Amino acid sequence: MANNKSAEKRVRQIEKRTERNRATKSRIKTLQKKALSAADEGKNEEAMKAYQEFTSAVDKAAKKNIFQKNKAANLKSRTNKAIKPA
Repeated sequence: MANNKSAEKRVRQIEKRTERNRATKSRIKTLQKKALSAADEGKNEEAMKAYQEFTSAVDKAAKKNIFQKNKAANLKSRTNKAIKPA
């Protein structure tokens, strides 16, 4: 438990950031699923559009240090590899 005002404030800040990061990660997972499902259904144009949206969101998350740079690259690479054959 926090013992002073600054520690209590840090706890509040961490809770806010955690919630924000969780929402961003959830959105990215949803975008990834959307791109993969479109590719599975054979909708190439829709899959590429969803992939671009996914890539943009991942890059923004990496820029804000929600994901480490290499994890962002791996996510994009794996998703692209799964979409390409479609």
